[in-house]
Amino acid sequence: MAYSNLNQNLVDTGTPPIPEAANWLSAYDGRLGPALNLSQAVPGDPPPSEFLERIAFAARSADATRYGDIFGDEGLRTAYAAECSKVYQAPIGFEEVAITAGCNQAFFVSVMAVAAAGDAVLLPSPWYFNHKMTLDMLGIEARPLPLHAETGFVPAVADAAALLDAKVKAIVLVTPNNPTGAVYPSEVIASFLDLAQDRGIHLIVDETYRDFRIDDAAPDGLFKDPRWRETVVSLYSFSKSFAIPGHRLGAMTASEPLLKEIGKVLDCLQICPARPAQMALPWALENLSNWRLETRAEIAKRAEAFRDALASFPAWQIDQIGAYFAYVRHPYPGVKASAVAERLAKECGLLALPGSYFGPGQDRHLRLAFANVGRSTIEQIPDRLAAFPQTAFGNEFERKDYRHG
Repeated sequence: MAYSNLNQNLVDTGTPPIPEAANWLSAYDGRLGPALNLSQAVPGDPPPSEFLERIAFAARSADATRYGDIFGDEGLRTAYAAECSKVYQAPIGFEEVAITAGCNQAFFVSVMAVAAAGDAVLLPSPWYFNHKMTLDMLGIEARPLPLHAETGFVPAVADAAALLDAKVKAIVLVTPNNPTGAVYPSEVIASFLDLAQDRGIHLIVDETYRDFRIDDAAPDGLFKDPRWRETVVSLYSFSKSFAIPGHRLGAMTASEPLLKEIGKVLDCLQICPARPAQMALPWALENLSNWRLETRAEIAKRAEAFRDALASFPAWQIDQIGAYFAYVRHPYPGVKASAVAERLAKECGLLALPGSYFGPGQDRHLRLAFANVGRSTIEQIPDRLAAFPQTAFGNEFERKDYRHG
């Protein structure tokens, strides 16, 4: 049914793509074994039982039933500020941290604070589709900053500078990146701080997958630069790092004056973040360091297993891999990524997301999220690709007009 009396910005916003892709698996007949779902970036393993018990205990308390602070419980904000100070090797205060209902909400409220309908935000392309959806429904132009396989999908500050005008109020960076997995070098991020500072705009850095880098270096040096408080908004996800996506907890780090303005939005959207997991997370931040390191090491092994799985299929080229994701170039030039992904799901039971879900010019790629499955599952990928007909996109598909993006 079409509605003519709804917010047209919302009507024109694309629908969530993962459920659409998941429907393709319903046509898979199981001939090659259980379906392999590598579509969604979710933690593949649960958190330690002691952490779950502490969340359950907190949920039974009377305090958990009451409103908390708009910006999140003081205990978690204090613990997270200390964590950030350690990670970034720079002092970050309690008043510079807010807890949100997931990192998506952190992005939503950040954008609302720095841009309004009719403004523009620079968004690296390929982009995380929820970022694009957020901007669309708010009436904010998502101006693509094209990224390229030849440069590892790392953004170039010169390209960004050429796209800036008076409409642009912020630049978004996502590192480690969704969908490509690329990790932006510190010097690149620093150059974007210089650019944003020079143009008087904000730099929103989404570091949802910060804890899944393969090295121990600080993710970037932004917080060592005292100018960050004028420019930077940093986003984080407890959901990913502590394997609790259902509890919907994220965080943002920004200057105290900016957070006070964002508090107006938070008060209307969430009143306060859900409290049971907030109550348990300070303990987790202090006591689950080894588990987090082990989780990171395991996901790195899954990335290596994914590389091994595709090694005998050079036509399926890994253009970038890191954190949770591999961004793979499929071997069918001129064929829509959605056609490749759909047929791969229906005929081989392997579900990936087409690159077209992540922006224009991405029809040569598929995103596979390997972190949510074990290595034994990843090791089945070669059998699925071997079963995919090499002539799958010949004359039959040409007649159905699948060849053109």
